[in-house]
Amino acid sequence: MSLPTATRVLSPDELDLLELALGGGSPLPAARLLGHDGGPVTLTDAENTPLAVLDDGGARPVKPLARAAGPHWEPALRRPADDVRAGLAAARDVVAVVVDEPPTRAEAGALPAVVAGADAVLLLVPAARHTPRPGAVGAPALVRAAQALADRLDVTAHVVVVPWPAAGGVGAAGALDRDGVAARYGATRATRLADHRDAATRDRVARLATLWTDEVAALYPEPVAREVVRAATAASRRGAVVLLTGLSGSGKSTVARALAAELDDEGLHTTLLDGDEVRHHLSKGLGFDRASRELNVERIGYVASLVARHGGIALAAPIAPFASGRARVRELAEAAGAAFVLVHVSTPLEVCEARDRKGLYARARRGEIPDFTGISSPYEAPDDADVVVDTSVTDVPDAVATVRAALLSALGA
Repeated sequence: MSLPTATRVLSPDELDLLELALGGGSPLPAARLLGHDGGPVTLTDAENTPLAVLDDGGARPVKPLARAAGPHWEPALRRPADDVRAGLAAARDVVAVVVDEPPTRAEAGALPAVVAGADAVLLLVPAARHTPRPGAVGAPALVRAAQALADRLDVTAHVVVVPWPAAGGVGAAGALDRDGVAARYGATRATRLADHRDAATRDRVARLATLWTDEVAALYPEPVAREVVRAATAASRRGAVVLLTGLSGSGKSTVARALAAELDDEGLHTTLLDGDEVRHHLSKGLGFDRASRELNVERIGYVASLVARHGGIALAAPIAPFASGRARVRELAEAAGAAFVLVHVSTPLEVCEARDRKGLYARARRGEIPDFTGISSPYEAPDDADVVVDTSVTDVPDAVATVRAALLSALGA
């Protein structure tokens, strides 16, 4: 299928909307969801991988959307709405319960009454691609919580946990109402579990955020309390920079995204500096000659060091083909007092070329892309990597676990 020349790079929220629309989970046409008002356009992700063609007739898939790791990405759970609905076709009464906050004992106790009489129960967990706000419990933890609820729910109804791509933006995303989406997944009625929280529990949850500071204020005189709060605020975790380097298509971004989600879920707030996105925002206009590549990597290293200097964890996933550029990132990180972990994603060239989601290797082989790493420009494999993973023989969860262990070791955790 030939693709239209017009392209549109989708944001994380728009990728959620596209996934929802392609899977049948949206009650609205894909064109309306994505604000489409013209001729055919190719929809791509931030790595410029063509995912679908959108026109007045709707969205036609081109390539599968990339998946990350974690329970909210398990294919057995994160199923298209059409598949979920088909599996519940025999059920007359299907109640969808949206689990978008950690359920307290109060909601867990109320759940059997909420689903009483239903033939099937859908525990719908919003699992958006965008990074949750600091301190929020993310989709992986909510899916695990929903699975625990399902295991302990003593009802005769069939219980299904489904993470759904809940776009968190405004505008088009605001048109997606809970009841409409739930109906597309096969529900005949829908409710939000947190709405069944009693007033006393709501008050206790609201006070959690200030419980420590309230206790400090009660224990100490005001001038002393200020000093205690100041000292606690200043005592932050040592920051870190994790640099993932490898050929295009090696799996760097996939591993980095999955690791970022896992660390966020554990409360270790991360900043993801993906190669293609940085090129678009921070290094727009740079070429792909050696000097431009080195400058791009140095810019990434500088931003990463700023994040790490203030106790954050920066995950950077450029190709970073030259040893001198990677050494500069290490130098910037260590100057900021941060831990540094170099990860070589060593997936062989032939595997990367076979994946070729963006069609770049084929174009480079035809001479259409000059200075393409691995084809017409060299890649200097690191001999100082802290971690080496090959995604052709190691799956993403295992790769994430290996990098995570090296990171925590570097942090002394």
